[in-house]
Amino acid sequence: MYANIIDFHALLTPTPPAPQQKFSQEIKDYLQRYPDTELVDIYLNDLNGQFRGKRIAVSALFSLQNGCYFPQSIYAMDLNGQVIEDSGLGQHAGEPDRLCLPVPGTLRPCARDPQHIAQLQLTMRETNGDPCRIEPRVVLERVLHRLHRLGYYPVIAAELEFYLHAPHQLPGMAQPSLTQNFSVDAPECHGALLDDIAQHAKLQTIPLTGVVAEAAAGQYELNLQHSSKVLEACDQILALKRLTRQLAEKHHQHACFMAKPCAKAAGSGLHFHISLQDAQGHNWLASQPDTLSSTMRQVIGGMLALMPASMAILAPNINAFRRFRPDMHVPLCASWGYNNRTVALRLPCADNANQRVEYRLAGADANPYLAVATILAGMLYGLENPTPLPPAATGDGHATPQAAPLPLNQPQALELFRQNAYLQALFGPAFGSLWHTCKSAELRQFEQQITDTEMAWML
Repeated sequence: MYANIIDFHALLTPTPPAPQQKFSQEIKDYLQRYPDTELVDIYLNDLNGQFRGKRIAVSALFSLQNGCYFPQSIYAMDLNGQVIEDSGLGQHAGEPDRLCLPVPGTLRPCARDPQHIAQLQLTMRETNGDPCRIEPRVVLERVLHRLHRLGYYPVIAAELEFYLHAPHQLPGMAQPSLTQNFSVDAPECHGALLDDIAQHAKLQTIPLTGVVAEAAAGQYELNLQHSSKVLEACDQILALKRLTRQLAEKHHQHACFMAKPCAKAAGSGLHFHISLQDAQGHNWLASQPDTLSSTMRQVIGGMLALMPASMAILAPNINAFRRFRPDMHVPLCASWGYNNRTVALRLPCADNANQRVEYRLAGADANPYLAVATILAGMLYGLENPTPLPPAATGDGHATPQAAPLPLNQPQALELFRQNAYLQALFGPAFGSLWHTCKSAELRQFEQQITDTEMAWML
């Protein structure tokens, strides 16, 4: 059942640093299963969800119970891995280090060589020992705590789209016969790879429930099991992306999670199914047929109200906005509807206990911690500030008269995000300023490039 809940009371307080004894036992248990482990990749996930860290010898693993140090500037890196000086965390600040501690339960085999290489996720601390206020995982944790204090416990399930293609091909440009929408028979060049992804997801205890062939040639969707452990679910999304890329290389393929890698083919999204439960596991969103519960109306209204400003997070770079075009199965306005894939908020077919909202805006390149934090912020806004709910869209949701238009370019979205007092306060001024600064700098770097198209004009 979608709404199945596991120990909500354990989520009421912030996750403490892993006790030394507990982490030591985690290491011992892992090495019993993988006694030939030689190396460990230790990492943080930056603003863009990229893995940043280093490889250490397994002999150094036990010392990590006391933590290690990485520069805080990891959270001020652009898509090319360069520190953005405007952030104030680069050379001019001396690139100060911060203590980083293991995230419990994230010691896993690395898909590149599971018998010999492990991987371990870290989380950063401030100088006073508090969680790092600009770390995306901590931003999500902050939103979760506020919902928990009000008696709401989210349950999420992710659907992650991506392309597989040969290194010499562009994503989506393979022969149309390569895959077909909802085909259950993957082509030979992909079948073994998809089987490997499922196998390694199991090794990493990532609850992958299915792989779906999507609309474009070589495009697939990875479905994850619903979970009340929201932080862990986002950890798993990023771990799944990494293992998919690593396994694709082994099979002489490339896994592309760009939001819009091909202008003529469908973009790739990161959709979330979300419900809210109480401490006993009852679904706040449960509604009678054709009648929305008051909580459902509130959370839909809140998500719609914050949706224009949310685009700065859900579409985190200039390519992400190329996905929002007519006739490409992507919402263009803040709309909602029943059983309708053309709207931003879809209410899927479900029985009463499993009523939920499918949030369809984020691209596959979005940082899942920040995407979920943004979605939950909309729900929280609606619970705290009930707003009128516009009529549900029928038919083509792109043409919904009463729906607010979404910003379809990055500068407009960033400005709406900067001006939104609710998101800025909820995410914290340090994070809000950092995101706007770093994304504005990335955009300026892009706009300084002269494209092949401009050169072809021969002006």
